[in-house]
Amino acid sequence: MQSTNRPLLALSALLLAALTAPVVHAQSTAEEEAKRRAANIAAFPDAARALFGQTTTPASMAARAIGSYARGCLAGGTAMPVDGESWQVMRLARNRNWGHPALISYLETLARNVPRINGWPGLLVGDISQPRGGPMLTGHASHQIGLDADVWLTPMPKQRLGGDARENMSAVNMARADWRDVDPKNWTPAHTKLIKSVAAEPRVERIFVNPALKVALCREAGADRSWLEKVRPMWGHNYHFHIRLSCPAGMEGCSGQEPPNFGDGCGAELSGWVERQYKAIFNPPKPRPGPKPKPKPPMSVDALPAECRQVLVSR
Repeated sequence: MQSTNRPLLALSALLLAALTAPVVHAQSTAEEEAKRRAANIAAFPDAARALFGQTTTPASMAARAIGSYARGCLAGGTAMPVDGESWQVMRLARNRNWGHPALISYLETLARNVPRINGWPGLLVGDISQPRGGPMLTGHASHQIGLDADVWLTPMPKQRLGGDARENMSAVNMARADWRDVDPKNWTPAHTKLIKSVAAEPRVERIFVNPALKVALCREAGADRSWLEKVRPMWGHNYHFHIRLSCPAGMEGCSGQEPPNFGDGCGAELSGWVERQYKAIFNPPKPRPGPKPKPKPPMSVDALPAECRQVLVSR
């Protein structure tokens, strides 16, 4: 019986971590974020996340996404301007508004088109990547090669947000209290219009949303359901949705994902995600007795592509 429960405990722990830690990191105040960063640096000062997480400037190299979304780095990163005509970058203290130029250009174009797409004044942009990509000190496993970006599901207000609001205001949770569907008080047709428009962009490889949000998108998709293939359920992602661009054409050393070829994902696969999420939140397995295992050491620089060492030390 113990061997049967072990994978269930592991799955529940993974899901609860995804639903609490990343969500908390996404919504945490600047003070809370700073404390987590300091603790993670102190615990593993030589880990890749500590080295890349403390680098504040981009590598002066040709723009290049190196490695894979969850194991790589970024050369020649470009910063998204923190203010645009129809966007505002959030959590500025994190210095995570860097990306491959192709992604930054796409996000700026998307933001300019948002008033036409769904009537919002613009977008609130969350984490993209660090100046040189790589593993982050808090909150993400991916976002390492400058081709991932989080966009808040809270519309940009018409008034410009001040510095305190950018660091500390919370986004809106779109999931219903039972996590089986969206909260109708917060979710609107404008959300579906925006995500559908992003999915129509050929360069977009994947869009990640919480399983509860995918339920709503499946229901509201309309006659053309092909765009749903790119929209995949993922733990967390109830405050924001995650845009992932494919590797730029001809970019050597950038490892993309296979094109989606698994249908709209609205059947048994989605039901499974919803049920696993519900059980992990409301009926998790009891923890095993005894002391908690020591945390696994985070990724080392040696685990990244060899080119990432050059990116890390570039002036």
